[in-house]
Amino acid sequence: MSEGTFYNWKAKFGGMTVSDAKRLKALEDENAKLKKLLTEQMLDLAVMKDLVSKKW
Repeated sequence: MSEGTFYNWKAKFGGMTVSDAKRLKALEDENAKLKKLLTEQMLDLAVMKDLVSKKW
């Protein structure tokens, strides 16, 4: 592990307990999942709008 990686880790997790770090990781994972779902929904909506706006 490089020295820079260590200091980045220390800056992020330095004052946390183990349970705080686990909770942060769980929240980050949930946030990533929700962002992915939002992106998929926005893409679906854009496709639907494109289909509706075309003249038949």
